[in-house]
Amino acid sequence: MMKSRFIAIASLCLSGALLSAPIQAQQLKIGTVDMQKVLAAYYKTQEAKEKLEAAQKSANDELNQRMDTRKKDIDAINKLNEEMNRPDVSAATKDQKAQERDAKISEEQGLEKEMTEFRDSRSKQLQEEQNHMVSGLVDDIMKVVSDQVKTQNYDLVLDKSGRSAGLGTTVLVYARDNMDFSDVVIAKLNANRPATTPSPGTKSSAQPSGTNTPATTTKPGGFPSPTKKP
Repeated sequence: MMKSRFIAIASLCLSGALLSAPIQAQQLKIGTVDMQKVLAAYYKTQEAKEKLEAAQKSANDELNQRMDTRKKDIDAINKLNEEMNRPDVSAATKDQKAQERDAKISEEQGLEKEMTEFRDSRSKQLQEEQNHMVSGLVDDIMKVVSDQVKTQNYDLVLDKSGRSAGLGTTVLVYARDNMDFSDVVIAKLNANRPATTPSPGTKSSAQPSGTNTPATTTKPGGFPSPTKKP
């Protein structure tokens, strides 16, 4: 008898909890933010992008100079080989040319190794600079989002741009438009934008030059992403 009464009471409690769950869920204030949109629209993102592009161009120029020097060495080696193979060249002259050629070969090989090391180290440095810049930008965004959470009493805020690692689809399948306060965050971030700062989305005049440097791809936020060239 006591066992039956206990089961009945437990069932009533469980039913009450289930019935109250929708009410509690309705009391939650949920907001959404498109972090990729906010990052792209933040004026400091464009400034960071231009700094990275300038650093990339500087690396391009330096590497191209080394490539030009290496090309001259290769041309000199080929010319010395041609001179050595002429039938009218004496043995003494041929030996001298061979020594000059070997010195140029050694110099060219040293330049090739130096270029590879420079390309790898510069790519790593640029990647670290980009990561540091993006981290600072995200910190700025999160401060504004946190302020909005406090002032608007949000219980939960979701990132609309977050994607599933497995499917590549957005983690947030659906949310009403009036839950999104991305534009509010963007407005607050850009409230103190200097008058001379170009609007987000404006293309920078600094473009990577040359073909001997690490290739670049575009990451979220418009950042160039240095990758090692084979």
